[in-house]
Amino acid sequence: MQFSEFKYTRPDFEKFSNEYQKLISDLKNSNDKKSTIESVYAINELKNHFDSMKTIANIRYTSNTRDKFYEDERNHFDNIRPKVEALNKKYYETLISLKNKTEIENELGSHLFRIAETVISTYSDEIADDLREESKLVNEYVKIMANADIKIDGKSYNISEIAKFINSPDRKVRENAIKSKWNFFESKSKELDGIYDGLVKIRTAMARKLGFKNYLELGYARMKRTDYNSEDVKKFREAVLKYLVPLSNKLKQKQAKRLGLESLKYYDNGVDFISGNAVPKGDPEWIMEKAGTMYRELSNETGEFIDFMRNKNLLELYAKPGKSPGGYCTFIPDYKAPFIFSNMNGTSDDIRVLTHEAGHAFQAFCSRDFKISEYRNPTLEACEIHSMSMEFLTWDWMNLFFEEDTEKFKYSHLERALNFIPYGVTVDEFQHIIYENPELTPEERKKVWRETEKKYTPYRDYEGINYLESGALWQKQTHIYKLPFYYIDYCLAQICALQYWKKSLENKNETWEDYYNLCKVGGKNNFSELIKIAKLDSPFDERSVKNVVEFCDKYLESIDDSAF
Repeated sequence: MQFSEFKYTRPDFEKFSNEYQKLISDLKNSNDKKSTIESVYAINELKNHFDSMKTIANIRYTSNTRDKFYEDERNHFDNIRPKVEALNKKYYETLISLKNKTEIENELGSHLFRIAETVISTYSDEIADDLREESKLVNEYVKIMANADIKIDGKSYNISEIAKFINSPDRKVRENAIKSKWNFFESKSKELDGIYDGLVKIRTAMARKLGFKNYLELGYARMKRTDYNSEDVKKFREAVLKYLVPLSNKLKQKQAKRLGLESLKYYDNGVDFISGNAVPKGDPEWIMEKAGTMYRELSNETGEFIDFMRNKNLLELYAKPGKSPGGYCTFIPDYKAPFIFSNMNGTSDDIRVLTHEAGHAFQAFCSRDFKISEYRNPTLEACEIHSMSMEFLTWDWMNLFFEEDTEKFKYSHLERALNFIPYGVTVDEFQHIIYENPELTPEERKKVWRETEKKYTPYRDYEGINYLESGALWQKQTHIYKLPFYYIDYCLAQICALQYWKKSLENKNETWEDYYNLCKVGGKNNFSELIKIAKLDSPFDERSVKNVVEFCDKYLESIDDSAF
């Protein structure tokens, strides 16, 4: 069955609610291990169907935000979200209050109960209207981004499509493209400020109603972080500032030298070599043919996975008008099917994003038979290990896509992975400051961004783009609007992925087995426990950051980048 044939029917919420409450009652009244576990599994089956319909609707909406039917379906799920969260809370409260909890915990694992306790703290009926308002504001942002109309030489492009101009070796072309992009954002600045101002206020109000000091605490709970806190994250940012920011600055100086420039302007950042960036040598269909070869050669498991994805057409790859920008992977429980969404645009990101999202999808494929839905995927920082590691574990096949430019791509890929982390911690620190100081005005928020940005990415020069100089670049970062504090996850995972890359250079087979074992575990453990299972060093240990940075620096120094 193709994805286009996956049936969508809006769930009857009243029927769903009645069935859910009956199953919760059965769980509460269960008297032995067998009946208790059967009730837990039955609840998961019920939730799986509901989540499948919600996921299909979301995929079809983000694929075409101009589709009125799926826009209405998306809005419907947003409207009933508080009721669903209330049911989930009731389930989790029943779960942690079981008379035979210890026995069930030994059978199902303790992490389910840790998740339950965390989720309970994030909802009460008092915030129902606030949740609806939050979803409404996020959807307003998504729609603005999806319908961006950026004019270049008289033609219209969306945010994804202009990447080929931004990465052009012709400096005038990329300068014009960057300025056109940010002219669009500036034209929407008041709307974007208003949406974010509303989100900060509504999230702060929810946190206080739930008894949290501020949204920072609630945000961490909503991310299901049970094993580390904001102080741990702060120490990680400090390690990045100490070890990685100096290397990032050095790499940017080398980039300027390669481009024959005294210093980089913002519109130069996307171009790594004066001869032009490496690009894939074919269109999306050609890329997927090569990806099929790559994954069948990588392992039997990835071969089975890629054939499943392609045969069922579980990939939405082309950039097009009305399509939401960016990329993501999701999972449709009823069909035990991952789904990959991206916006291919003819740049090297087509391959990086494909392998990244394939890492997510492969993990979901490995965990597709888990009966406990909470265990199909771990928390997001662990999920990003699967994705970012896959980018590097497929390096031996990059010649299929880049041919004579393979080494150029690899150099650029590693360099960008390192340069990303200082930007990622900028996003994270900015959000911590904003939610600890929710009374800040839009202008004050922009000042906070610019000051934080200068701390971690001092090389950014916005000469000629006043909108960015004012501190507005963060408005392009979807995560800041949609899912607060989901960005440091990429940074933590990048340190882990680079450890896997280093190990793969030493022993490919052993590294693959470690990675595959991590994927098979799914979300049965928290982040810290999964790091140990993965045989990786914790990114919260300063030495991990130091060791990764030193190895990568040495590797890049061994390459004559001027030859590219």
